[in-house]
Amino acid sequence: MVDKTLAADEVTREEAAEQLRALADELEGEGPATVRTGNKTVDLRPSESIAYEVGVRERSSILRGNRETVTVKLDWKPPNVSEGSAEAEAE
Repeated sequence: MVDKTLAADEVTREEAAEQLRALADELEGEGPATVRTGNKTVDLRPSESIAYEVGVRERSSILRGNRETVTVKLDWKPPNVSEGSAEAEAE
């Protein structure tokens, strides 16, 4: 089973920073993390170890102009999930 929740919006630099700080605050500490995505909240169970990836793309186009993109990816396996049940959920 795969559930994907995605929300896109155009915000100010300050609003983007506030949203990233809110996410960081939720990830800090112990217990579940509540993430707001658009008009929905999702409760996550981050593990102690989190895979962290940052990608930067700089593009230049005569027709579309210059564009810069930063992608942040966080990935973990929730605690107390056995290998067998995680594989069954993936199918």
